[in-house]
Amino acid sequence: MLTDTVQSYEQYLQLTRDRYASGVASMGDVAQARTQLETTRAALTDLGVQIAQLRHAIAVLAGKVPAGFSIPLHPLPANPPEIPVALPSALLERRPDIAAIERQVAAANEQIGIAQAALYPTISLSAGAGSESATFLKILTASSYFWSAGGELAQTLFDRGRRRAQISLTRAAYDAIASNYRQTVLTAFQQVEDELAALRILEEEAAVQERAVAASQQSLQISTAQYQGGVQSYLQVITSQTFALQNQVSAADIQTRRMVASVLLIQALGGGWDISQLPVT
Repeated sequence: MLTDTVQSYEQYLQLTRDRYASGVASMGDVAQARTQLETTRAALTDLGVQIAQLRHAIAVLAGKVPAGFSIPLHPLPANPPEIPVALPSALLERRPDIAAIERQVAAANEQIGIAQAALYPTISLSAGAGSESATFLKILTASSYFWSAGGELAQTLFDRGRRRAQISLTRAAYDAIASNYRQTVLTAFQQVEDELAALRILEEEAAVQERAVAASQQSLQISTAQYQGGVQSYLQVITSQTFALQNQVSAADIQTRRMVASVLLIQALGGGWDISQLPVT
């Protein structure tokens, strides 16, 4: 866009020079045209810094050395990729954060079962008079002194207070992880809705901005024709050029934001909206 604008301003500078040579325009018109041209050239040169930084960032993401990495410049497509009208929520299950905390919830749930199972003694019961069953019989028939003051085995098997506390602790840990899971899922839905709303609103804004660009271009054409006819000064041409460039920059910014919103939507969905990529259950 700026490259085309620089070329256009070069033509305007040549136009004012020709009119000055013919005695129609003043040296002030030439100076104004040159100022507009050099200012735009400086903006185009400064844009090269941002392009270089973005290229280097892409190289790092791709695992390449920035110094030897290059990407050819191409204009952005007019519109972002088409998005289906309805997106299945199952797409979010591919997100790493949701998948990770989902496994944490499952693990915490298993810990509750383990803690509950520890309430009961692990003893082999059989029809024969084995050593374990004999030991268990001694515990059940032991004196009150044994239960109150001795018997490590009895304490290990029947310390139900400590083990019930462990169950409560495990359940509290589960509740905390489940709450984090719920919050993670809600955040994921929020991110998806944010980008869908951004794409919808930016599409409307892009249509309005396109009309603004067309109107500013028409205004520039009228100002140029009036200047060539001697009706307007070159200051009016400069003003129209400025408005036209500002509208073009705004249109490019909206287009860029639409593309970024599409990328962020792909990220929020865990890898895009292609339903065929979902695992078959």
